[in-house]
Amino acid sequence: MDLRLKGQNVLVTGGSKGIGAACAKAFLSEGCSVTIVSRDPARLEATRKDLAPHGTVTAIAADLSKASERERVAAACPATTILVNNAGAIPGGGLLDLTMERWTEAWSLKVMGYVHMTQLFLAHMKERKAGTIVNIIGMAGRSPRYDYICGATGNAALIAFTGAVGGRSPDWGIRVFGINPAATRTDRIISLSKNRAKAKFGDENRWEEMLTGLPFDRLIDADEIANAAAFLASPACGYVSGTVLDVDGGGHHRG
Repeated sequence: MDLRLKGQNVLVTGGSKGIGAACAKAFLSEGCSVTIVSRDPARLEATRKDLAPHGTVTAIAADLSKASERERVAAACPATTILVNNAGAIPGGGLLDLTMERWTEAWSLKVMGYVHMTQLFLAHMKERKAGTIVNIIGMAGRSPRYDYICGATGNAALIAFTGAVGGRSPDWGIRVFGINPAATRTDRIISLSKNRAKAKFGDENRWEEMLTGLPFDRLIDADEIANAAAFLASPACGYVSGTVLDVDGGGHHRG
């Protein structure tokens, strides 16, 4: 199926690994030019080289937890037609496990980073009366749990934010929507699972025991989230805005 995305300029934050790298590859396969952003220059360049055979890809090293860095990226990429907000690494732990400094640090990237990047690129897109913003959020915002309270609260805020902005943005010819991945096969899920195993069993090596009972008896593949992002960002889904798609295999309704 031709998604009619050829020629689009896509910016993917957190694009050096996991869902971000998968999104970059999906959009490249549709004929888009893609810019990936991450704060680790070495890993970013390695990913750029891996993606290069699939199309035109550039890389910008930036720490998007800082407002000045977000502004620098927006200034460097004014022609972006599709923004994929994906950067974020909120730690696990309960309310009494995380200092307020750590909480603020985590939200500066995943929450305020999404808000500010959306604000910056929405302004460019409004001038052109066209554009799409995709927020990769997370199912914890729908199903909050105490041992991931910082992430769950941040995700819930971003779900509300996406709905509010995406409800108004069609007035300017822009679509804003989100995707909530459940447990996805990335380095991040392994790290979180190790922390949970250590808290529950005192042994992080038992992390796989934290991932039993999944729908379809498996984790989500990052490509499945990326394919959803590309499809929803395409003209084939041109009436989608203000909504957040839960990709969890029905897990939210399993009890």
